[in-house]
Amino acid sequence: MQTLIEQWSGEAVVTRYDRETETWVFIAIHDTTLGPAMGGCRVWQYPTPADGLRDAMRLAEGMTHKWAAIGFDLGGGKSVLAVPRPLEGDARRGLLRRFGRLVASLCGAYQCGPDLGTTPDDMAVIGEETEYVHGYDRVHGQPVDPGPFTALGVFVGMRAALQQAFGSVEFAGRTVLVQGIGDVGVPLARQVAEAGATLVLSDTDHNRAERLATALGARTVPADQISTTPCDVYAPCAIGGILNATTIPLLGCRVVAGSANNQLAEPADADRMHRRGILYAPDYVINAGGATALPLLGRGHAAEEVLDRIRTFERTLTEIFSVAVANDESPYHAAQRRVDRVLTARRRA
Repeated sequence: MQTLIEQWSGEAVVTRYDRETETWVFIAIHDTTLGPAMGGCRVWQYPTPADGLRDAMRLAEGMTHKWAAIGFDLGGGKSVLAVPRPLEGDARRGLLRRFGRLVASLCGAYQCGPDLGTTPDDMAVIGEETEYVHGYDRVHGQPVDPGPFTALGVFVGMRAALQQAFGSVEFAGRTVLVQGIGDVGVPLARQVAEAGATLVLSDTDHNRAERLATALGARTVPADQISTTPCDVYAPCAIGGILNATTIPLLGCRVVAGSANNQLAEPADADRMHRRGILYAPDYVINAGGATALPLLGRGHAAEEVLDRIRTFERTLTEIFSVAVANDESPYHAAQRRVDRVLTARRRA
């Protein structure tokens, strides 16, 4: 872990060992140029504590890129609770409250929200100890689900990708494969189906995919056939690292546009897709809907105002695609330069 911290480009790492649950807690703050760090709290089992720290650092850097790409006044941060085993009941609640006190001790330098392994209800527990948490509406006493907001961002991002790849934003006549039938995949699948696309669904829980497919008039494919299934748009909405040197040569799609974080196993994978003529929507841009919604709702913005902000992602991605085409490069590089320009301009201000 010492080597990871020494080599990291971020600003700070806060570490705590929770003796009661044998959990390693990491808060990674990557860049606060644009504002205080904000990013989700992930609860997951890792092979080693160092793997949890590495994930926190990688995700925190992704949040820096996300906020800069969409022009939001927040910095990149992420927290990981590397649990040794699944925690339930009082053990889980106690861990979350102690984590909340750790967040509170940072006095706003880091603000958290839900992520993989946590829910808006978990945010309510953390919120018993700190005000620096998003995902739970204290006024109305109810959780705020970021999934539908993320799904909207992916949907409008797909429109931009369809326009770039096929010359039309229309879904009719197009086949869209959604991988991951969860909090984002379900509302995204419904929007895609309503827009007139031929819908294909896949999930590690095949029965879950079958149930939604029956409701939406879609078909399913096994999880091990995702890469080779012909489609116009592939929407990865589950785990990261699924676009790599092994899977990219097998892809049967023209566009990759989904909500999963860190879809590329390495930056070179963006170029691999570009050489194959596959248009890639940078994940940290297209999946920013939920991240955008939580702080805005927490600041008192009306829901329709939040939805309008997320709909601007279509214009943002259109601009990124246009630059990429002009330079004959992957949109990954155009998006990275956009981030660098935003951060550089703020540092010089």
